[in-house]
Amino acid sequence: MRLRKPRGPRLGKLCASALLAALACLPQAAAQVAPRAARYRLDAARSTFIVRAHSGGPLWFKGHDHLIAARDFAGEVRLAPGSPETASLRLTVRADSLAETREVFTEQQKQIINRELREIVLEPDKYPEITFQSTGVSGRLAAGVYRLRIEGDLTLHGVTRRVRIPAEVTVAGRELRARGHFDIDRGDFNVKATSAFHGLVRVRDRLRVSFDIVGTEQ
Repeated sequence: MRLRKPRGPRLGKLCASALLAALACLPQAAAQVAPRAARYRLDAARSTFIVRAHSGGPLWFKGHDHLIAARDFAGEVRLAPGSPETASLRLTVRADSLAETREVFTEQQKQIINRELREIVLEPDKYPEITFQSTGVSGRLAAGVYRLRIEGDLTLHGVTRRVRIPAEVTVAGRELRARGHFDIDRGDFNVKATSAFHGLVRVRDRLRVSFDIVGTEQ
């Protein structure tokens, strides 16, 4: 009877070759799963960042809503094509750059409002910056628009709170644009309210923050 040679070594070589081939494909597969994130620097000159403060109190109808614009801010967005969950946002606003913009107020009234913003509301000498740092992003890409939900830490007046920001983001060439709004309660951040008519007209607790920001890829 003729004995066959054991086939173990040959099978081992075949398995090793298959394993090496599979490992060689891993870098390509990883690149497909995790595309490189582009970095966009925010352009304050082409962007708007507005806080709307509604008038309240017993004589609310005698007052006007305030539109407070941030004039000086900077930040960065990171976004990988087709992978919104990998996105991030970092934003820093100079507190002393916020100013009243509504035309219903005279220049003299705006000066008074802006002084109260500095001395009563924001206190930029103590708290010079307002910051936001994302901690997680979820959403999807549909018809060329990223519809995102950005969660992160907002620090205002020295207090940090977790907030959620819905945003619509588009990318065209090397330019990114993000639009949206969210609400905060000024009491959560120990922010005082300005008032008029001996306190009968005052700013409500709920503030609406709207943004239309533009970033350029670096």
